[in-house]
Amino acid sequence: MPEKAPDPRTERPPSGRPRLGDGPRSSGGRASDPQDPHVRPPYPHVRRDPHVRPDPHVHPDPDVNRLDAVDGDVPAAVGRVLDALLAERVEQAAALDPVFGRDVAERVAQCTVEGGKRMRSQFVWWALRACGGGAAEAEAALRVGAALELIQTCALVHDDVMDGSRLRRGRLALHADVTAQYADAVPADRARRFGEAAAILAGDLALAWADDTVATVVAPPDTDRALRDLWSTMRTEMVAGQYLDIQGQATSSLSLARAVRAACLKSALYSVERPLALGAALAGADGAQSTALCSAGRCVGIAFQLRDDLADAFGDPRRTGKPVGGDIRAGKPTYLAAVARARAETTGDRRALAVLRRSLGRTDLCESRLAEVRDVLVATGARDLVEAKIDRLVAQGMRHLDSAVLEPQARGRIRRLLHASAGTTPTAILSPSPTPGGCGAEDGGPPLSLLPSAGTDGVPR
Repeated sequence: MPEKAPDPRTERPPSGRPRLGDGPRSSGGRASDPQDPHVRPPYPHVRRDPHVRPDPHVHPDPDVNRLDAVDGDVPAAVGRVLDALLAERVEQAAALDPVFGRDVAERVAQCTVEGGKRMRSQFVWWALRACGGGAAEAEAALRVGAALELIQTCALVHDDVMDGSRLRRGRLALHADVTAQYADAVPADRARRFGEAAAILAGDLALAWADDTVATVVAPPDTDRALRDLWSTMRTEMVAGQYLDIQGQATSSLSLARAVRAACLKSALYSVERPLALGAALAGADGAQSTALCSAGRCVGIAFQLRDDLADAFGDPRRTGKPVGGDIRAGKPTYLAAVARARAETTGDRRALAVLRRSLGRTDLCESRLAEVRDVLVATGARDLVEAKIDRLVAQGMRHLDSAVLEPQARGRIRRLLHASAGTTPTAILSPSPTPGGCGAEDGGPPLSLLPSAGTDGVPR
C-alpha cells in the first residue's frame, strides 16, 4: 500500500532531539546509539508512527463502541489500549533520557504487553457487562483494565526482587536482565545490586503509569469517587499483603490464620475481588450486585492463591515459567506449609516436623531435600486438604455469584474466569455443600469472617 501522506494537523514540529525510532538500526530493528555499548534488543510491541501524536480525545481502539467486538476478545481490546498508552509513555521516557527510556521504560512496557492472560482486566470488563454497563462505560473499563495490567507489572517486578527470583514466565526477571546487560561493564556484586535497584525503579514507574491511566478515566461524579476509593484501597492492600508475606518469611511464621490473611491481601483482593468491584462500580451496580461479585471474588481469589502455592511446590517449570520449590526455599509462610506443620503436630509426626524445620527457608536446598518436603506435604495430607479447600471456596464463590441479578451471558463469562483462575472445572463444585464461612474447620482454617469484609462499594469495613 502507498505510504500515507503526513497529516498537517498531527505532524510533529521539528525538534532538536532524535525521535524514538530514528537513527541507525541494529539487527533487531531498533534505534541504537553507536556511542552506548549497552544496546538492548527491541520492544516492537510499543512502536508506533513517530510522526503522529495520539489525540487524547480519540480512543486508541476504534471498536470500543462495538461491544460485541470487545466481548469477543477482551484481552485484545485491552492490548490495543496498552499499545497506544505504552508507546506514548516510552517515547516520553526516551525524550527525558535515551538510556532511561531503553533500560527502564521499555522493559516496563515489554513486561506489561507480554504479560499473562489479562485475567484482571477481563474481570473488570465482565463485571461491567454483568451489571448492565454498555458503550458509554466501555472506554473507562478498558482503561482501568490497562491500569491493572500495569500495577500487576509493578507487583511482579518488585516480587521478583524480594524473592530473589531470576526467572519470570520462562525468561530472565527484570532485575536479572539488567544485571546481565551490564555484566561485562560492572563488577558482579555491583551489577547485581544495580539490577535490583533498577527493578525497584521500574516497578515504581509501572505504578506511576497505572495511576496516571486511572486519572484519565472520565466518569460521573459518584462513579468517579467510588472508582478512586477502590483503586486507593487496592494499592494499600497489595502492600499490606506483601509485607505480611515477607514478615512471615523473616520470622518463620506458619500461622494458618496469618497465611490466609496474607493470601487474601496479597493476591485475592487485587487479582479477583477488586477488579470485579471496579467493573461493577463503573456500571453503577446496585448493592446486591456489588456484594455478590465481591464475595465471589473474595472466595475464589483465596483459592487462586492456594492454587499458586500448590503449583510452586508441585508444578512443572515449563508451565509455571519459574523454578519449582521457590516458596519452600524462601521459607514463605504459605497456607500449604502451615497446614503440613499443623497436621504433623496433631499426629505427632516428628520426622515430618524435622524435615520442615530444616528445609523451609534454605535457599541452597538441593533437589533431594526438596523432594523430601514434597513427600511431607503429601504424607501429612496437606496437599489433599488444600485441594479440597480450593474446591469449597470455589463452590461458595459460585453460590455468591448466583445470588444476584446479573446479565446471564456475562455471568457465564465470570463463572468461567473464576474457575480458570482457581484451576478448577465446573464439575469440581458438585461436592457436598460447604459449611457457612466457606473455609471449613477440619484443617484448622479460619472462617472468612476473620478476613476484611467488603461493603457494597467493595471497600473493606
